[in-house]
Amino acid sequence: MAAPLSRFSWNVLRQNQFQYKQVLIFSCADRFSRCRRFSTEQVKRQTFDKTIRNVLTYSIIFSGFGYILYKWKDDICNRFNNLMNFIPTVHAKSMHVLDINHNRDKYNFIADVVEISAPSVVYIEIKDNKRLDYFTGKPITTSNGSGFIVQSDGLILTSAHVVVNRANTTVKVRLHDGNMYTGIVEDVDMHSDLATVRINKTNLPVMKLGSSSTIRPGEFVVAIGSPLALSNTITSGVISSVNRQSEELGLYNKQMGYIQTDAAVTFGNSGGPLVNLNGEAIGISAMKVSAGISFAIPIDYAKEFLKKAELRRKGKGTQTAVDISKNRYIGITMLSLTPNLLSELQHIIEGIPHSIRHGVLVCKVIVGTPAHLGGLQVGDIITHVNGEEVTSAFNIYKALETAKILKLTVVRRMQVLNLKVEPEDV
Repeated sequence: MAAPLSRFSWNVLRQNQFQYKQVLIFSCADRFSRCRRFSTEQVKRQTFDKTIRNVLTYSIIFSGFGYILYKWKDDICNRFNNLMNFIPTVHAKSMHVLDINHNRDKYNFIADVVEISAPSVVYIEIKDNKRLDYFTGKPITTSNGSGFIVQSDGLILTSAHVVVNRANTTVKVRLHDGNMYTGIVEDVDMHSDLATVRINKTNLPVMKLGSSSTIRPGEFVVAIGSPLALSNTITSGVISSVNRQSEELGLYNKQMGYIQTDAAVTFGNSGGPLVNLNGEAIGISAMKVSAGISFAIPIDYAKEFLKKAELRRKGKGTQTAVDISKNRYIGITMLSLTPNLLSELQHIIEGIPHSIRHGVLVCKVIVGTPAHLGGLQVGDIITHVNGEEVTSAFNIYKALETAKILKLTVVRRMQVLNLKVEPEDV
């Protein structure tokens, strides 16, 4: 249609026929009806001719443009489609109901670890045969802790300070199923604070032993134990440090690197396992300093201890069972306060004076022991023994070897107390 229109416009210009001009004028009469009238016919003619020329010129231009579009329409459409392909398509998010019915199965990895590991964890308590409960007439519990089965024939690994062989005491072991057995302490290593206890039971679930050399700070761990005699209590956290040297903790008589964790534990967790997400024991809970600061013995030390104990039982190794009957005993677990540790505790625990620069923190007091009878309490800080400054636990051990009575200067919640403790031979 554009081509005939173009030829028509050219004919009008070439022939200058007045009749064709009149046709165009009539079609545009409304548009140009308001043109100004001039007084003379000549001026009217000039104006009329100019208008006609403008109409014809615009007709030619638009006709030519239309013809070009008509001829190139396919090419223009292709170019436009190619351009649109580069523009990303945005789709509105479809509305659907979130399916959360399977989240428990997907994300409860802690529960999966507990399901595998908890059956091999045991509760351990020490009964004092000399002291009977007033109501039941049975021996009272003087200490308690945890342990875990390392051999199916009844061999249990725990901390030495949990089952220390005091006179006239009996070790009781309660399994995951609630059954209670009497245990016999087989091997004790006070240096690494490890011990084994055997019960007369076979076909027991065994805890898998991992490797403490491959653990990383920030790794998830699960602590299983019996705080406040509540068997198989579960807490979780992360590893804060993989190799906290004993010198940093003031434990100068124990040359090892401890695992530091923020998993919530208390004294009943002592001897219980610290488990990784593979269900493997990578540590043995040893001590709690404060909320968020606890320490565990690396499992690699325990595996070496178990190897020596096995060789001893087969008669191929040195005696690893320690005769502790010659030791003197007061019944506390203590932690030496290094400057860094003391500064951190002063920010966490209220009641520790900022004037203290040295001492040992009493982490645990066993009921019925000389320390308990002498008035020591958990959280006390021993700053002096027999008039000498206490800078580490070594000072307490040295005083135990020579003195019959320990005169202790103790700081307890901003108070300074003087206590006397008479150690006993065990």
